[in-house]
Amino acid sequence: MKEIKTDALWIHLHWLLVLAEQGSFTRAAERLEVSKAAMSQKIKELELAAGTALVQRTTRSVRLTAAGEKLVEELRDPFARIEQSFFGVRDAAGPVRGLVRVTAPVAFARQQLVPLVGDFLRAWPHIRLQLDVTDRIVSLSSEGFDLAIRHSSALPETHVALPLCDTRTLLVASPAYLAAHGEPQTPHQLAQHNCLYYPRGVETPRWTFADAAQERVEVRVQGSFATNNSESIRDAALQGLGIAMLPDFSAREALASGALQQVLPRWRAVEAFAEKLWIVRPYAAQVPRAVTTFTHWLRARFVDA
Repeated sequence: MKEIKTDALWIHLHWLLVLAEQGSFTRAAERLEVSKAAMSQKIKELELAAGTALVQRTTRSVRLTAAGEKLVEELRDPFARIEQSFFGVRDAAGPVRGLVRVTAPVAFARQQLVPLVGDFLRAWPHIRLQLDVTDRIVSLSSEGFDLAIRHSSALPETHVALPLCDTRTLLVASPAYLAAHGEPQTPHQLAQHNCLYYPRGVETPRWTFADAAQERVEVRVQGSFATNNSESIRDAALQGLGIAMLPDFSAREALASGALQQVLPRWRAVEAFAEKLWIVRPYAAQVPRAVTTFTHWLRARFVDA
């Protein structure tokens, strides 16, 4: 049975804990900024020293054995306390530094966030940002993210959620489409138009609107193109393919340039997209200063923008 020196044992145990959190050797290696081969070697050495298998390997993921689960469960609290103590000491002295991993929706990230990132990095040169651009709702804890920007009204109760900014749902079309097909004056007239929509299962799409008196109108719509990405819907509208329903942050630039124009501006679309963007982070007793700094910067840029 191979022995591991005490000072090295802590590294091996930490890597096992990260592997359990990430669920794969590839993601764990990325989180630790090491090679996948080094990650695998560390776990093999730990298993040899323990004299038992700790991980069950498959082609797509890893699963802990009973012994591995017991060890990881006992490691979580001590390592969390060590990490919090270290961050507290490190953050108390010197410039704010560290890696902040963020996930954000595609349209918001590309059109609103990324153009401002340079300002943040120049102001805080010791902070590194890693941005994951996806419309998928990811698990922050299991995938190692510090923050998520969420366009959602369903927020996890186990996380801290801070409002970033209000959003509106807009109906838009290109001037060319409206010139060719006419501009609808009421929601009911949308039934005669090619509507570009975000699919919600296999049901016939329905758009709901409210007027100034809060009277609601529901319309069944149809169209030749549907996709689960608001930028793709916007691009289809820019091509003159039809009338699109979009969150305002996805349509803002095209509206400002005149490439798209708002349709039915006196009606408010409801029950389509969420009415706020949120900053979400896992609950932690002590948050690294880099994460707090980026959060404050985001809110200063976007709250009431």
